[in-house]
Amino acid sequence: MTQQPPPTGEPGRPARPDHPDGAARPDIPDRVSEIYGDSDLGAGPAFAGGFINFGYWAWLPEVADRPLTEDDRIRSEQDLYRLVLDTFDRPRGRTALEVGCGRGLGCALALKEFGLGSVIGLDAHPDQIARAREANAELLPTGPSGTAAGRLDFVLGPAQRMPLPDGSVDFVYSVEAAQHFRDLAGFAREAARVLRPDGQFALATFFARIKEAVPVLPELLPPYADGLDVPHLVDDVAATLSAAGLRGVEVTPIGEGVWECYDRYMAERPELRDTWPRHYLAAYQTGLLDYYLITAAAPAGAAPAATAP
Repeated sequence: MTQQPPPTGEPGRPARPDHPDGAARPDIPDRVSEIYGDSDLGAGPAFAGGFINFGYWAWLPEVADRPLTEDDRIRSEQDLYRLVLDTFDRPRGRTALEVGCGRGLGCALALKEFGLGSVIGLDAHPDQIARAREANAELLPTGPSGTAAGRLDFVLGPAQRMPLPDGSVDFVYSVEAAQHFRDLAGFAREAARVLRPDGQFALATFFARIKEAVPVLPELLPPYADGLDVPHLVDDVAATLSAAGLRGVEVTPIGEGVWECYDRYMAERPELRDTWPRHYLAAYQTGLLDYYLITAAAPAGAAPAATAP
């Protein structure tokens, strides 16, 4: 996710130690590490409910004629996940991977509402993996035999080096994470690799609309200037996915259901309006940036999933 709270912490403080579960500090840019580590973006008031996305507001009732509530905010974040997951054909009983899962709340929604057999949440930050495991403990395997529901697992790893076997999942999806990725080509190759032959891919986040926006966005939006986000051009993203072998890449702009209501929600709350950058709506209205839903199919001749002997 892109927006950030005011900086916290002391200048010159010592580096954070390795994570207590034994995982090394994340090999990700400092600003990304801070935002999803000590600052814990998902705990902030702008992301009520902890899903950490701008939300898809088009399915909320009569939003034009009333103030937006915190319940609306949470519903918008959930609806963005629903929009993405709705693109998958016959998900019941199958396996999905969310790349950049954050607190894992979208993984749990996928299990509960879409009937998936299992979901793997992948995130590069060990603090997010720890939060996801805590928030979704009832869905995790417990003990050596996996005696709990066992339908959900969280795995530490970067998008460009997914620690999963070839052809191991039916669906790969990512919700408002790819704007952080420095190596989109690596992410695309890995998504193509882990998908089964009939698998599907879906991605939702915001990208630059035109080439001229790439140098302008860091001047307008602090998250691009401070290294949290990368101003990827949407046409380049689509071409990168195709070059990795993903088939039938389709790009659908959905900003009309994102930006206006999100900006209005922020404007109605002084604690957010006065301290957080709110130039996304302006960037959208001037044609610099938009929010996209991108879908694709697994590569032709993708390796079949390994079967147990």
